[in-house]
Amino acid sequence: MADMKVRVSAQSENATKTVVKARNFEIVIDEPAELGGTNDGPNPVEYVLGAFAGCLNVMAHVVAKELNMTLRGVKIDISGPLNPARLFGQSFEERAGFKEISVVLKPDTDADQATLEKWAKAIEDRCPVSDNLQHVTPVSVVVK
Repeated sequence: MADMKVRVSAQSENATKTVVKARNFEIVIDEPAELGGTNDGPNPVEYVLGAFAGCLNVMAHVVAKELNMTLRGVKIDISGPLNPARLFGQSFEERAGFKEISVVLKPDTDADQATLEKWAKAIEDRCPVSDNLQHVTPVSVVVK
């Protein structure tokens, strides 16, 4: 299968609020009031976790179908600690991103434990967002 190019474009509305266009959709990214934002949408790191949850959901259903596993639904809880000190230029001792990310999958299924373990391993292995979070992806930032 050939590579597909995924694109979004974004425009700042103010110092904390960004409007992103993805296909025919608008996504509003903002900071909460306590971080100087207007709280008009989730912040960037919340979107990262939300994107991860969305990808895990898709993969959960794809893999369940391949395993002939009945999956009526899945609840996904994701969280991760991060220290905002680097973001605000207060300290450069720790990384800016999440220190770790914890995922709990709660499937509505009658599948046995062995099938669930195979299912979970395949989901994590095949989810593109998981892959980007777990492995270094080359990033190029240019100014024009």
